[in-house]
Amino acid sequence: MTRTTRFRPDPRRPVPSRRAAAAAAALALVVAIGTAHAAGPTDTFPSRPVRLVVPFTPGGSTDILARAIGQKVAEAWGQPVVIENKPGAGGNVGVELVAKSAPDGYTIVMGHIGTFAANPALYKALPYDPIRDFAPITLVAMVPNVLVVGPAVESRTLADLIALAKANPGKLDYGSGGNGSAAHLATEYFKLRTGVSLQHVPYKGTGPAIADLLGGQIGLMITGALPLMQHIKSGKLRALAVASPTRLSILPDVPTVAESGYPGFAAVQWYGLFAPAATPKDVVAKIHRDAVRALKDPAVAERLASEGAEPVGDTPEHFGAFVRSEIALWGKVIRESGAKVE
Repeated sequence: MTRTTRFRPDPRRPVPSRRAAAAAAALALVVAIGTAHAAGPTDTFPSRPVRLVVPFTPGGSTDILARAIGQKVAEAWGQPVVIENKPGAGGNVGVELVAKSAPDGYTIVMGHIGTFAANPALYKALPYDPIRDFAPITLVAMVPNVLVVGPAVESRTLADLIALAKANPGKLDYGSGGNGSAAHLATEYFKLRTGVSLQHVPYKGTGPAIADLLGGQIGLMITGALPLMQHIKSGKLRALAVASPTRLSILPDVPTVAESGYPGFAAVQWYGLFAPAATPKDVVAKIHRDAVRALKDPAVAERLASEGAEPVGDTPEHFGAFVRSEIALWGKVIRESGAKVE
């Protein structure tokens, strides 16, 4: 039942003239418009759930980071942050979805080195432009890659693995989250530098690839530390080297690829938040502010560090410049290695 309350005028008060009433109405309209403009989108954003698209399957680094930051931001907003996994075509399906979404801040994406830096060189007809179609929000984290072997490979050091691969060219299988994924490119770069021949087995996401690595269906992987750490700690996977410039504090006994005989080698994955290009600047600023605050939260920072991720939280401007430099860098690596998505 709808209840309507009508306020009746006091008969003891004088009735204003039509001109005075019109002037009062005009003044009220001006005040209302001014108040609305002063409030701006950030005073009401978000007023409903925000969708954070992960362009890969659950279980990988992108998914882990999205859920960690999404949970904390949701607490600050008082609105749910819905994680939506949209895998396919090396992440292109999910990223294209966001590029074509309404630019209002309610649909954003957790992008990474593959979808925003490598794919422009890998795909001739990329369905989005990582610069033109997106507003960078913040670089969330850097995640060093780790080279791990499963129970199918007995190598105990990187030198042992390389010797095994050279003695059996093309017989060792390595997995990745898909053609053109960051793991694919990091391993192709590794092959280029070490001269080994490995057979690529692409999966529909990092999670399924790790499952087969644990089961012995493939021999090795080079991928981000996040989804690997629990298996390394349990002893189910053996870490032979890290692909970062320096050793990781959580894996102090594991040497870098560079110190194992390949100086200068580094392949670090990165992850960041993006919104559609025309998203209002004040909405982007609000998402940025609250995301960076979440990354600085001690519980979030500790969780990411324990998994091998290094929280960042830079400005949209700095992040945009970084993305441009990464596009140039990985375009060169792809051309020199001959990596393909077919």
